[in-house]
Amino acid sequence: MNGKRRDESPPLGRDAWRPARLLPTVGIRGQEEQERRATSALLAVMRAVPEFGHALLKELGAPKSQRIQTFAEVRFRDGAGRLVVPDGAIVCERGRRSWTCLVEVKTGGAPLRDDQVACYLDIARDHGFDAVLTISNQITADVEESPVTVDGRKLRRVRLFHVSWWRVITEAIVQSRYRGVSDPDQAWILDELIAYLEHEASGAGGFRDMGEHWVGVRRAAHDGTLRASAEAREVAERWEELSQYLCLGLAQELGERVAIVRPRRQTTRARIDESVRRLVEEGGLAATIRVPGAIGDIELVADLRTRQTRTQVTFPAPGDRRARARITWLLRQLADAPPDLRIDVAYPNVRQTTAGLLADVADAPERLLYEPDPRREPRAFTLTAVRRMGLKRGKGVGSFVRETRAHVVEFYGELVQNLKAWQPRAPRLREHGADAQPEVAATEASPAARGPAPAGAGAVPPPAGA
Repeated sequence: MNGKRRDESPPLGRDAWRPARLLPTVGIRGQEEQERRATSALLAVMRAVPEFGHALLKELGAPKSQRIQTFAEVRFRDGAGRLVVPDGAIVCERGRRSWTCLVEVKTGGAPLRDDQVACYLDIARDHGFDAVLTISNQITADVEESPVTVDGRKLRRVRLFHVSWWRVITEAIVQSRYRGVSDPDQAWILDELIAYLEHEASGAGGFRDMGEHWVGVRRAAHDGTLRASAEAREVAERWEELSQYLCLGLAQELGERVAIVRPRRQTTRARIDESVRRLVEEGGLAATIRVPGAIGDIELVADLRTRQTRTQVTFPAPGDRRARARITWLLRQLADAPPDLRIDVAYPNVRQTTAGLLADVADAPERLLYEPDPRREPRAFTLTAVRRMGLKRGKGVGSFVRETRAHVVEFYGELVQNLKAWQPRAPRLREHGADAQPEVAATEASPAARGPAPAGAGAVPPPAGA
């Protein structure tokens, strides 16, 4: 060997070292082991980091107790004497009030089972629990919307809640990055949970794919041959989940609650029905995303016929200036926007709009004026970005899920977050000359303006000795 080292490569620095993990993903084998680890990790951190635990349980009606107690693999006997083992239980106590909840967990692509959840509802009722919480990768719009169907009579005394793993991850990220954790050790524990759940081996990812019928439905919509069917409905259901997935993803980036806009009383079933109708008749899927404080809602349209994805935002034009000045007000805000951004201008009392790409109108705002009446003042602006649609069903490069998420984040980051809504100027006081006195002061100083003094009031006293 002549004294030479076996490895002639230089030693690696600390930048290449892997950090030790509190919750390692090494050695996870099989669905059962995956669910046990994910359940234990989540429940333990909810107890160790109460700020995170309370944030996650707040929508479920749990009291903000000083200590959250959590348990794994709790055991009961059902009415027939058979052993039943829910994945966990949560207990919150505040004063005399106690809130208890059973937990059922699924990871990976495993769906929740109607019969299993129904059984846990019976156990919860018989043992005085307040609720049953299910956790899986199935994404719903609200914690009170469940992926399972159970007899409504089972919900008279026990409430049923559902939280997706993607929502759990979102809540953890928002708590860690934006709200903060007061105790440094607890903050580190929460970050370790995030690292664990974000690892693919944990089985607690976000939205997985568009389903096995995506390619067939996409092609049929493109060809105009799609009809209402179970396959089309499955794609519509996946689109509903993807829409919520996009909202939660934006919430992770912004630290704000981002939501899908829909009629107040519209159920998820009715929304999916509407998506199927639109998919069959128009060959597209649509969603409206609301970000708090943004200039307007983001309209997202996936057009399967043209294989394009469109994002757009609409907002009112200024109300304190003339036609051309209103358009230049907009163009000044679009100095760094992509040149292929389409601008539509709406005018009052007419259906016709004017439109143009930013590259064509940036130096020629008169092109967006209303040609029959150039003095007519714009009422609203719509900005639209069009991108090529991903076609694959999964989450990899070129997939529908990945490309759609990238498009929404790009549209918001490069455009929407930089737009400032018009606000009318505050009313200003009337200006006076340097030597002039305010009119109100002159009025107060004028005896004539005050009118005659009441009898016995305001008389000048006579000199002394008069």
